[in-house]
Amino acid sequence: MQDLTALLLDKDGTLVHFDRTWGRAAGAVMRQMARDDAHAVARLEAVSHYLPDEERFLPTSPLVSGSSAHYGPLWAHALGRPADDDFLAEIDRLFAAEGLANLTPIGHPARALQRLKAAGFALAIVTNDAEENARQQAEALGFLDLLDAVHGYDSGFGSKPSPGMVAAFAERFGHRPDAMAVIGDSAHDLAAARGAGARFILVRSGPAPVDDLVSDADLVVDSVDDLPDALPAPAGKASSLTSENAV
Repeated sequence: MQDLTALLLDKDGTLVHFDRTWGRAAGAVMRQMARDDAHAVARLEAVSHYLPDEERFLPTSPLVSGSSAHYGPLWAHALGRPADDDFLAEIDRLFAAEGLANLTPIGHPARALQRLKAAGFALAIVTNDAEENARQQAEALGFLDLLDAVHGYDSGFGSKPSPGMVAAFAERFGHRPDAMAVIGDSAHDLAAARGAGARFILVRSGPAPVDDLVSDADLVVDSVDDLPDALPAPAGKASSLTSENAV
């Protein structure tokens, strides 16, 4: 993993504990979307592959790697509502509030990102969550000001597994694609990295098994906390690049 200048991090399952954050939040969001209709809640749980007694998703859940643009139509069908922009915005708004209320980091991401930034890496989030939700969570966890960019599914670059948000970072901030690495826990992260010509670092901290991704990864670590000691500092001065999105 020589010559890296930029690290693009997935959020859920990489920086944020998926089940402890979204498993708890999802139950509350489903009840609100269903207006506390028990039958409607059950339909949402079924299409979401959600285990309410355990407050977690099965690895097959469309919510594990997808955005509301992906699973929203399933929810709309279950509720008998149109899957329009207002419906998706309602999902995002409710998940933003419940996600913040249940926000649980994986390890100590602010400490790890501070070390990586000090070493000279440019840092960004590339997530299938909404951009504003990702910003709010990054701020709550104390590392928003370390980020050069936050790209969500609604930032205008597409969503993973498409490579748009990764390629956009390279173009906007002047990084060679092969000098960037996407850090994540899913096949969507791997596909986004490879599609943009970037490298892929697999973390084992997500909600789904990742054994089938190990052979395709350039590096495998248990969590983001391991990255500062696993990666050599960049030879250039990536940290001097102007931040466009960070507060």
